[in-house]
Amino acid sequence: MGSVETRPRRSVLAVPGSNPRFIEKARELPTDAFFLDLEDAVAPLEKENARRAVVAALNEGGWGSRVRTVRVNDLTTQWTYRDVIDVVEGAGAMLDCLVLPKVSDASHVRWLDTLLTQIERANGLEVGRIGIEAQIEDARGLVTVDEIAAASPRLETLVYGPADFMASINMKTLVVGEQPPGYDVGDAYHYVLMRILMAARANDLQAIDGPHLQIRDVEAFRRSARRSAALGFDGKWVLHPGQVAAANEVYAPDQDDYDHAELILDAYAHATQVRRRGAVMLGAEMLDEASRKMALVIAAKGRAAGLRRTKEFVPEEE
Repeated sequence: MGSVETRPRRSVLAVPGSNPRFIEKARELPTDAFFLDLEDAVAPLEKENARRAVVAALNEGGWGSRVRTVRVNDLTTQWTYRDVIDVVEGAGAMLDCLVLPKVSDASHVRWLDTLLTQIERANGLEVGRIGIEAQIEDARGLVTVDEIAAASPRLETLVYGPADFMASINMKTLVVGEQPPGYDVGDAYHYVLMRILMAARANDLQAIDGPHLQIRDVEAFRRSARRSAALGFDGKWVLHPGQVAAANEVYAPDQDDYDHAELILDAYAHATQVRRRGAVMLGAEMLDEASRKMALVIAAKGRAAGLRRTKEFVPEEE
Protein backbone atom coordinates (compact mmCIF):
# COMPACT_ATOMS: atom_id res chain seq x y z
CA MET A 1 0.00 0.00 0.00
CA GLY A 2 1.26 3.49 -0.82
CA SER A 3 1.58 6.07 1.91
CA VAL A 4 0.07 9.52 2.21
CA GLU A 5 3.49 11.01 1.55
CA THR A 6 4.57 8.85 -1.38
CA ARG A 7 1.45 9.09 -3.57
CA PRO A 8 0.62 12.73 -4.36
CA ARG A 9 -2.95 13.29 -5.50
CA ARG A 10 -3.31 17.06 -5.90
CA SER A 11 -5.06 16.53 -9.23
CA VAL A 12 -6.97 13.31 -9.98
CA LEU A 13 -8.20 13.23 -13.58
CA ALA A 14 -11.48 11.47 -14.44
CA VAL A 15 -11.14 9.64 -17.76
CA PRO A 16 -14.09 7.84 -19.41
CA GLY A 17 -12.98 4.26 -19.97
CA SER A 18 -14.97 3.99 -23.19
CA ASN A 19 -13.48 7.06 -24.89
CA PRO A 20 -10.13 6.38 -26.65
CA ARG A 21 -9.60 10.07 -27.46
CA PHE A 22 -9.92 11.09 -23.82
CA ILE A 23 -7.60 8.28 -22.75
CA GLU A 24 -4.91 9.46 -25.16
CA LYS A 25 -5.32 13.06 -24.05
CA ALA A 26 -5.02 12.02 -20.41
CA ARG A 27 -1.49 10.72 -21.02
CA GLU A 28 -0.34 14.24 -21.88
CA LEU A 29 -1.78 16.07 -18.87
CA PRO A 30 0.43 16.84 -15.83
CA THR A 31 -1.86 15.30 -13.24
CA ASP A 32 -0.66 13.51 -10.12
CA ALA A 33 -3.19 10.72 -10.61
CA PHE A 34 -6.02 9.57 -12.87
CA PHE A 35 -8.82 7.05 -12.87
CA LEU A 36 -10.16 5.25 -15.91
CA ASP A 37 -13.89 5.21 -15.26
CA LEU A 38 -16.14 2.20 -15.69
CA GLU A 39 -19.02 3.70 -13.71
CA ASP A 40 -20.97 6.89 -14.44
CA ALA A 41 -19.01 7.84 -17.56
CA VAL A 42 -19.85 4.57 -19.34
CA ALA A 43 -23.27 3.63 -20.72
CA PRO A 44 -24.65 0.25 -19.57
CA LEU A 45 -24.34 -1.32 -23.02
CA GLU A 46 -20.68 -0.22 -23.24
CA LYS A 47 -19.48 -1.64 -19.90
CA GLU A 48 -17.91 -4.77 -21.36
CA ASN A 49 -16.13 -2.90 -24.16
CA ALA A 50 -14.92 -0.30 -21.66
CA ARG A 51 -13.31 -2.99 -19.48
CA ARG A 52 -11.26 -4.20 -22.46
CA ALA A 53 -10.29 -0.64 -23.36
CA VAL A 54 -9.19 0.09 -19.79
CA VAL A 55 -7.04 -3.04 -19.61
CA ALA A 56 -5.41 -2.15 -22.93
CA ALA A 57 -4.78 1.46 -21.86
CA LEU A 58 -3.07 0.37 -18.64
CA ASN A 59 -0.92 -2.22 -20.38
CA GLU A 60 0.12 0.21 -23.11
CA GLY A 61 1.71 2.39 -20.46
CA GLY A 62 2.79 5.97 -21.10
CA TRP A 63 1.45 7.15 -17.73
CA GLY A 64 4.75 8.16 -16.19
CA SER A 65 4.83 8.33 -12.40
CA ARG A 66 1.13 9.07 -12.01
CA VAL A 67 -1.05 7.07 -9.64
CA ARG A 68 -2.94 4.66 -11.91
CA THR A 69 -6.46 3.82 -10.82
CA VAL A 70 -9.72 2.45 -12.21
CA ARG A 71 -13.19 3.23 -10.89
CA VAL A 72 -15.38 0.13 -10.94
CA ASN A 73 -19.16 0.11 -10.63
CA ASP A 74 -20.80 0.17 -7.21
CA LEU A 75 -21.92 -2.92 -5.37
CA THR A 76 -25.61 -2.44 -6.06
CA THR A 77 -24.98 -3.24 -9.74
CA GLN A 78 -24.39 -6.47 -11.64
CA TRP A 79 -21.11 -5.23 -13.13
CA THR A 80 -18.80 -4.81 -10.14
CA TYR A 81 -17.38 -8.31 -9.68
CA ARG A 82 -16.57 -8.62 -13.37
CA ASP A 83 -15.01 -5.13 -13.43
CA VAL A 84 -12.62 -6.16 -10.67
CA ILE A 85 -11.78 -9.58 -12.10
CA ASP A 86 -11.24 -8.44 -15.69
CA VAL A 87 -9.18 -5.36 -14.82
CA VAL A 88 -6.95 -6.99 -12.21
CA GLU A 89 -6.43 -10.23 -14.13
CA GLY A 90 -5.78 -8.25 -17.31
CA ALA A 91 -3.62 -5.41 -15.99
CA GLY A 92 -3.06 -5.89 -12.26
CA ALA A 93 0.68 -5.33 -12.52
CA MET A 94 0.02 -1.89 -14.05
CA LEU A 95 -2.61 -0.83 -11.51
CA ASP A 96 -2.09 1.08 -8.27
CA CYS A 97 -5.64 1.32 -6.88
CA LEU A 98 -9.28 0.62 -7.52
CA VAL A 99 -11.87 3.29 -6.75
CA LEU A 100 -15.03 1.86 -5.20
CA PRO A 101 -17.95 4.30 -5.57
CA LYS A 102 -21.01 4.78 -3.36
CA VAL A 103 -19.48 3.10 -0.32
CA SER A 104 -22.11 3.19 2.41
CA ASP A 105 -20.85 0.42 4.68
CA ALA A 106 -17.50 -1.03 5.73
CA SER A 107 -18.55 -4.41 4.31
CA HIS A 108 -18.24 -2.95 0.79
CA VAL A 109 -14.54 -2.31 1.33
CA ARG A 110 -13.97 -5.69 2.96
CA TRP A 111 -15.67 -7.39 0.00
CA LEU A 112 -13.31 -5.69 -2.44
CA ASP A 113 -10.28 -6.48 -0.26
CA THR A 114 -11.22 -10.18 -0.20
CA LEU A 115 -11.82 -10.38 -3.94
CA LEU A 116 -8.54 -8.58 -4.69
CA THR A 117 -6.63 -10.99 -2.46
CA GLN A 118 -8.14 -13.99 -4.24
CA ILE A 119 -7.30 -12.60 -7.68
CA GLU A 120 -3.75 -11.66 -6.67
CA ARG A 121 -3.06 -15.14 -5.28
CA ALA A 122 -4.53 -16.86 -8.32
CA ASN A 123 -2.50 -14.75 -10.74
CA GLY A 124 0.85 -14.52 -8.98
CA LEU A 125 0.49 -10.83 -8.10
CA GLU A 126 1.87 -9.35 -4.90
CA VAL A 127 -0.87 -9.71 -2.31
CA GLY A 128 -2.00 -6.39 -0.87
CA ARG A 129 -0.16 -4.13 -3.33
CA ILE A 130 -3.29 -2.83 -5.08
CA GLY A 131 -4.90 -0.14 -2.95
CA ILE A 132 -8.52 0.90 -2.51
CA GLU A 133 -10.07 4.36 -2.68
CA ALA A 134 -13.52 4.58 -1.08
CA GLN A 135 -15.94 7.17 -2.41
CA ILE A 136 -18.37 8.61 0.16
CA GLU A 137 -21.51 9.65 -1.70
CA ASP A 138 -24.54 9.45 0.57
CA ALA A 139 -25.76 10.13 4.09
CA ARG A 140 -25.26 6.54 5.25
CA GLY A 141 -21.69 6.53 4.01
CA LEU A 142 -20.95 9.70 5.94
CA VAL A 143 -22.53 8.40 9.13
CA THR A 144 -20.44 5.21 8.95
CA VAL A 145 -17.28 6.81 7.55
CA ASP A 146 -15.15 5.92 10.58
CA GLU A 147 -15.86 2.22 10.12
CA ILE A 148 -15.29 2.52 6.38
CA ALA A 149 -11.93 4.24 6.89
CA ALA A 150 -10.75 1.41 9.16
CA ALA A 151 -12.10 -1.44 7.04
CA SER A 152 -8.94 -2.53 5.20
CA PRO A 153 -5.18 -2.00 5.21
CA ARG A 154 -5.50 -1.54 1.45
CA LEU A 155 -7.35 1.75 1.88
CA GLU A 156 -5.40 4.79 0.71
CA THR A 157 -7.99 7.52 0.31
CA LEU A 158 -11.48 8.66 1.11
CA VAL A 159 -13.07 10.57 -1.77
CA TYR A 160 -16.01 12.93 -1.42
CA GLY A 161 -18.70 12.45 -4.08
CA PRO A 162 -20.64 15.73 -3.97
CA ALA A 163 -23.38 15.29 -6.57
CA ASP A 164 -24.75 11.99 -5.30
CA PHE A 165 -24.30 13.15 -1.71
CA MET A 166 -26.28 16.35 -2.29
CA ALA A 167 -29.06 14.31 -3.88
CA SER A 168 -29.07 11.83 -0.98
CA ILE A 169 -29.77 14.55 1.59
CA ASN A 170 -32.30 16.43 -0.62
CA MET A 171 -30.14 19.55 -0.80
CA LYS A 172 -32.06 22.35 -2.52
CA THR A 173 -29.73 23.06 -5.43
CA LEU A 174 -28.74 21.81 -8.86
CA VAL A 175 -25.25 23.36 -8.87
CA VAL A 176 -22.58 21.06 -7.49
CA GLY A 177 -20.03 22.76 -5.26
CA GLU A 178 -21.73 26.12 -4.87
CA GLN A 179 -23.64 27.19 -1.78
CA PRO A 180 -27.35 26.26 -2.02
CA PRO A 181 -29.82 29.14 -2.42
CA GLY A 182 -30.86 30.50 0.96
CA TYR A 183 -27.73 29.34 2.77
CA ASP A 184 -26.09 32.70 3.36
CA VAL A 185 -24.04 32.06 6.52
CA GLY A 186 -20.97 29.82 6.57
CA ASP A 187 -20.31 26.85 4.31
CA ALA A 188 -23.04 24.25 3.72
CA TYR A 189 -20.39 21.59 2.99
CA HIS A 190 -18.08 22.25 5.93
CA TYR A 191 -19.41 19.46 8.14
CA VAL A 192 -19.29 16.90 5.33
CA LEU A 193 -15.72 17.78 4.37
CA MET A 194 -14.49 17.82 7.97
CA ARG A 195 -16.21 14.52 8.76
CA ILE A 196 -14.46 12.82 5.85
CA LEU A 197 -11.16 14.49 6.70
CA MET A 198 -11.24 13.41 10.34
CA ALA A 199 -11.97 9.78 9.42
CA ALA A 200 -9.18 9.85 6.85
CA ARG A 201 -6.55 11.34 9.14
CA ALA A 202 -7.49 9.11 12.08
CA ASN A 203 -6.63 6.15 9.84
CA ASP A 204 -3.60 7.65 8.03
CA LEU A 205 -5.48 8.05 4.75
CA GLN A 206 -5.58 10.82 2.21
CA ALA A 207 -8.74 12.88 1.74
CA ILE A 208 -9.71 13.88 -1.79
CA ASP A 209 -12.37 16.44 -2.68
CA GLY A 210 -14.87 15.66 -5.41
CA PRO A 211 -15.26 17.34 -8.81
CA HIS A 212 -16.56 20.78 -9.70
CA LEU A 213 -18.97 20.28 -12.60
CA GLN A 214 -18.85 23.79 -14.09
CA ILE A 215 -15.81 22.70 -16.05
CA ARG A 216 -15.06 25.95 -17.92
CA ASP A 217 -15.31 28.18 -14.85
CA VAL A 218 -11.78 27.75 -13.54
CA GLU A 219 -12.15 30.51 -10.94
CA ALA A 220 -15.17 28.73 -9.45
CA PHE A 221 -13.10 25.55 -9.39
CA ARG A 222 -10.35 27.43 -7.53
CA ARG A 223 -12.83 28.72 -4.95
CA SER A 224 -14.10 25.22 -4.31
CA ALA A 225 -10.59 23.78 -4.16
CA ARG A 226 -9.31 26.45 -1.80
CA ARG A 227 -12.03 25.63 0.74
CA SER A 228 -11.05 21.97 1.03
CA ALA A 229 -7.31 22.67 0.69
CA ALA A 230 -7.53 25.12 3.60
CA LEU A 231 -9.00 22.34 5.76
CA GLY A 232 -6.20 19.95 4.85
CA PHE A 233 -7.53 17.93 1.88
CA ASP A 234 -4.81 16.47 -0.32
CA GLY A 235 -6.36 17.02 -3.74
CA LYS A 236 -9.42 17.17 -5.92
CA TRP A 237 -10.91 15.36 -8.87
CA VAL A 238 -10.59 17.24 -12.16
CA LEU A 239 -12.88 16.80 -15.16
CA HIS A 240 -11.27 19.13 -17.69
CA PRO A 241 -7.69 19.96 -18.72
CA GLY A 242 -8.28 23.58 -17.68
CA GLN A 243 -8.70 22.51 -14.05
CA VAL A 244 -5.41 20.62 -13.78
CA ALA A 245 -3.02 23.53 -13.22
CA ALA A 246 -5.38 25.09 -10.70
CA ALA A 247 -5.57 21.88 -8.66
CA ASN A 248 -1.80 21.37 -8.73
CA GLU A 249 -1.30 24.92 -7.50
CA VAL A 250 -4.01 25.06 -4.84
CA TYR A 251 -3.13 21.76 -3.14
CA ALA A 252 0.61 22.46 -3.00
CA PRO A 253 2.27 24.88 -0.55
CA ASP A 254 3.46 28.16 -1.99
CA GLN A 255 7.22 28.60 -2.21
CA ASP A 256 7.53 30.81 0.88
CA ASP A 257 5.58 28.37 3.07
CA TYR A 258 7.59 25.44 1.78
CA ASP A 259 10.90 27.19 2.42
CA HIS A 260 9.78 28.18 5.90
CA ALA A 261 8.75 24.60 6.70
CA GLU A 262 12.15 23.28 5.67
CA LEU A 263 13.87 25.95 7.77
CA ILE A 264 11.77 24.97 10.80
CA LEU A 265 12.81 21.34 10.40
CA ASP A 266 16.48 22.29 10.07
CA ALA A 267 16.37 24.67 13.04
CA TYR A 268 14.60 22.12 15.23
CA ALA A 269 17.03 19.35 14.31
CA HIS A 270 20.05 21.59 14.89
CA ALA A 271 18.85 22.79 18.30
CA THR A 272 17.83 19.39 19.63
CA GLN A 273 20.49 17.17 18.07
CA VAL A 274 23.56 19.39 17.71
CA ARG A 275 23.18 21.86 20.55
CA ARG A 276 21.01 19.47 22.57
CA ARG A 277 18.62 22.16 23.70
CA GLY A 278 14.91 22.00 24.26
CA ALA A 279 14.32 25.68 23.47
CA VAL A 280 14.34 26.20 19.71
CA MET A 281 14.42 29.59 18.01
CA LEU A 282 14.23 30.48 14.34
CA GLY A 283 14.89 34.18 14.28
CA ALA A 284 12.24 35.66 16.56
CA GLU A 285 10.01 32.57 16.26
CA MET A 286 9.89 30.04 19.09
CA LEU A 287 9.44 26.46 17.93
CA ASP A 288 8.32 23.28 19.68
CA GLU A 289 7.42 19.71 18.76
CA ALA A 290 4.03 20.80 17.43
CA SER A 291 5.81 23.29 15.15
CA ARG A 292 7.95 20.46 13.83
CA LYS A 293 4.89 18.27 13.10
CA MET A 294 3.16 21.10 11.24
CA ALA A 295 6.31 21.75 9.23
CA LEU A 296 6.59 18.07 8.34
CA VAL A 297 3.16 18.22 6.68
CA ILE A 298 3.97 21.28 4.58
CA ALA A 299 7.44 20.04 3.67
CA ALA A 300 6.12 16.63 2.60
CA LYS A 301 3.46 18.20 0.40
CA GLY A 302 6.03 20.55 -1.13
CA ARG A 303 8.45 17.75 -1.90
CA ALA A 304 5.68 15.63 -3.41
CA ALA A 305 4.75 18.60 -5.62
CA GLY A 306 8.34 18.86 -6.83
CA LEU A 307 9.21 22.11 -5.06
CA ARG A 308 12.87 22.89 -4.42
CA ARG A 309 13.96 24.99 -1.51
CA THR A 310 15.36 28.44 -2.23
CA LYS A 311 16.60 29.24 1.30
CA GLU A 312 19.23 27.37 3.29
CA PHE A 313 19.39 27.16 7.05
CA VAL A 314 22.27 29.05 8.69
CA PRO A 315 22.68 28.40 12.43
CA GLU A 316 22.84 31.53 14.51
CA GLU A 317 26.08 32.12 16.38
CA GLU A 318 26.13 31.54 20.13
